[in-house]
Amino acid sequence: MPPLEALVGAAELWRPAARGAGGWATAAALLLLLVAHLSVLLVRRRRRGRARLARQQAETPASPDSPSSGSASSTGVEGLVTEDDLRQLVGNLGVGARQPDLEGWVPVIAKGNDAVSYKAWCDKTTDGPPKYLSVTTYEGCSTELLRDFYMDNEYRMEWDNTVIKHEQLQCDENSGIEIGRTVKKFPLLTPREYILAWRVWASDENSFYCLVKECEHSLAPRQRKFVRVRLLRSGWCIRKIPGRDACEITVLHHEDNGMNIEMAKLAFSKGIWNYICKMNNALRRYPQHGGPSVSILTMRRLTKKFPQDLQINMDESNRSPVNTAAAVAPPTHSSGTSPCKQLGKKSSRETIASGLLLVGSIVCLSKGRSNLGAQLAMAFFLKKAFKQDKQPGSSPRGRTDATVSMQ
Repeated sequence: MPPLEALVGAAELWRPAARGAGGWATAAALLLLLVAHLSVLLVRRRRRGRARLARQQAETPASPDSPSSGSASSTGVEGLVTEDDLRQLVGNLGVGARQPDLEGWVPVIAKGNDAVSYKAWCDKTTDGPPKYLSVTTYEGCSTELLRDFYMDNEYRMEWDNTVIKHEQLQCDENSGIEIGRTVKKFPLLTPREYILAWRVWASDENSFYCLVKECEHSLAPRQRKFVRVRLLRSGWCIRKIPGRDACEITVLHHEDNGMNIEMAKLAFSKGIWNYICKMNNALRRYPQHGGPSVSILTMRRLTKKFPQDLQINMDESNRSPVNTAAAVAPPTHSSGTSPCKQLGKKSSRETIASGLLLVGSIVCLSKGRSNLGAQLAMAFFLKKAFKQDKQPGSSPRGRTDATVSMQ
């Protein structure tokens, strides 16, 4: 097919000298040629999309952070989440959550109110999205209630507007592993599809551990209308805070959902506190929600006992002089400057705002196959967000105005 410029140039040779039926015929012929040319371009674009989808299906991503990875069809369900994964998670939580600043984690946000407090750090990777470490403390909450709330997928669809669908694909009674499919929507982006395997353990101190990992499953073939998340490794520990009527959840999270890295970091920093407040409100309503859902009944039945040797090692480690609760406790609210504002000054976020608006939004949204109107909408949103940060004399508040959450 010749280029479009050649077709338009050739049309000049067919133009009649006088008006009449010949002029309309020439215009119709030119229109047909243009339609044919555009049809060829669309066919080529579809072929490239199919080839890209085939390459994605052929890839089986593996993360160096986990000792075992694979699909349910190739390695078996029992090999998706193992006790070795749990041991690595316990080691990472024990080191990172005690003194994250000394371990190289970069502070992102620290906020709180009378009911909930949140603190997060990130670890920038060289070739992918950052890892996040967070500690959320809930006052007047038991570990069992927080565990059920976090694992109740049916209830999550009621309060979390990013989750539009969840279904269980498989569960294994012997290993305690569950596999599920979740679809999430994000503003101006193509919905993301998560195929996840997870496993829950209970320790002697009424603490709970969970490890979640991406996988593939025969009951969840890839669909073009969703973007399949290629990497998700997430682990958490729920435990009671000694001497207080409160419990905390410490989370290590690493996810690559196809978004531009800079835009994902911006969305997290500006939207996570609003999401935490929304989550806390849903947690307080949870006891009145009704009886346990199918997700909770399944989780309770499949929860495994914490390995005894690992429990002994943890007990010895807890006798050390380092106090985890004191190390990760949020700062007092008497300070006149918010920790987020201090972090923003150090990273010079306002200096790079214009660059993110022009480059980041286009790159991010192009991956979601958004149109020009969506790109302009995102640019307007980011412009408004940065204007709020630049307002003189602004004081920290308990909630942010961001609308994007990245849980």
